[in-house]
Amino acid sequence: MNVQRDYDVVVLGAGAAGLTAALAAHDQGASVGVFEKAETVGGATAMSGGVVWIPNNRYGKAAGVDDSREAALAYLASLSHGKILPELAEALVDGGPPMLDWLDAATPLKLRLLAGYPDYHPEHPGGQPGGGRSLEPALFSFDRLNGWAERVGGGDKPIAISESPLGGGSGFLDPDELQARRRKRLQGAGRALVGGLLLGCLERGVEPVTGARATRLLRNEDGRICGVAFEGRDGGFEARARRGVVLATGGFEWAPDLVRDFLRGPLAQPPSFAGNTGDGLRMAMQLGAQLGNMQEAWWAPVAIPPGEAPAPMLVLRERTLPRSILVNGRGRRFANEAANYNALGAAFHQFDAGRFDYANVPAWLICDATFVQLYGGFGAPPGSFPDWAVKADTLEGLADRIGVPGPELAATVARWNAHASELRDPDFGRGESRYDGWSGDQRFHPAPQATLGPIDTAPFYAVQIHPTALGTKGGPRTDAAARILDTEGAPIPGLYGAGNVIAGPTGMVYGGAGGTLGPAMVFGWIAGRTAAASNTLA
Repeated sequence: MNVQRDYDVVVLGAGAAGLTAALAAHDQGASVGVFEKAETVGGATAMSGGVVWIPNNRYGKAAGVDDSREAALAYLASLSHGKILPELAEALVDGGPPMLDWLDAATPLKLRLLAGYPDYHPEHPGGQPGGGRSLEPALFSFDRLNGWAERVGGGDKPIAISESPLGGGSGFLDPDELQARRRKRLQGAGRALVGGLLLGCLERGVEPVTGARATRLLRNEDGRICGVAFEGRDGGFEARARRGVVLATGGFEWAPDLVRDFLRGPLAQPPSFAGNTGDGLRMAMQLGAQLGNMQEAWWAPVAIPPGEAPAPMLVLRERTLPRSILVNGRGRRFANEAANYNALGAAFHQFDAGRFDYANVPAWLICDATFVQLYGGFGAPPGSFPDWAVKADTLEGLADRIGVPGPELAATVARWNAHASELRDPDFGRGESRYDGWSGDQRFHPAPQATLGPIDTAPFYAVQIHPTALGTKGGPRTDAAARILDTEGAPIPGLYGAGNVIAGPTGMVYGGAGGTLGPAMVFGWIAGRTAAASNTLA
């Protein structure tokens, strides 16, 4: 077996958590090796919106946002349901502001406030109805990456998240502006986030090794983690780590056996990085790591277009805009359609004991001709709709085509229309939260008209909606210093973790837009610093 040169710190995974950990360790004086099993870097981060949720941040304060440590902790505690460990919440809230200061001063990554974006549960104690905690990366030119530009995953993203439906925009750019951005190789969203972090690593001489799958963590005679065994293009090799190894390998949503054994609820094809097969989780389990939060994921509803290799589409704008609802197989509404996608996931997990089946699977998005004319949907511009959507001239005809009871669907729509005319939803409270209309019709936000409207103009349309996840958030437990713990609660010497590979520090909570990447980067920063400061192996 070939042996790589030694490092102080070895980082597994080249997404936001891993790249942040690598930068942090280097800036603490450590030599760093970054290893990624894919041929491209970025992982799930590059595919994401790139938003980072950090309470009490400098960008919000500069814009006059009234936030505090106490408010952020109260907010997380109000949503915890006993799943959030207070020491991890404190590490997240306390670590975010100094991490941002360091990123701005020491790296090419430039973040900015995603103005107005409410927290996902803004009416809870400590919540932010007017936003202030969600940040997005500025557009980043891939010309700066030289030969690495083509080695970042995620596909072309020449748009900022604030211009997309996820950020309150339309998702459509002026053609001349789009052409100008492509000439300059400008990228937004998760690709911009990865680009800035990657350039910071390259400027420091930390060049990721791709095509290297970690298979086993190495221990010395004292039980300390001292390196990693890999499979690479040219066979097996090892990388030695004098101070420690940081796991940042992502979740396990693409591992059918782990999904079966750990996750609650049904899971369709994830719209995430297919390399998330639980590699880090398996290696940590082999060492006797304590596990936590294993039943949880970053739940999301998707539409899956037909075809041989369909790409799931996250459904957010379509279910939030007026003149649309979700119904189950009985033709009935079952949730606040405009809730954040993680919270909505719980509605798909409702189990019908009598039928011994999931009560709200299958589900369908129902909308009308006026919806299509005003908004389009599923990638189609206003005035058009995908040809794979189900279409009928009557609600009864639509019900027949999708296999739900016609009278029940007609009654559901009639009830919805009556309440929409009164701008209220007594059944599920849609439109009551400041968040509900954010991805709706921005001409009316925050008024209920941003998300409430009748379904009354033929023809009518239906698209099947599937429950899945953007990633998992269960794995080995860490302490506030990002040290991975064994089953007795003691740190496994030399082993650290960050991102979706670890037990999520926010439990079942998705605090706001960027609620995945914010904790991933904060704990990546903590992990890198902790590893770099540990005692060097003899």
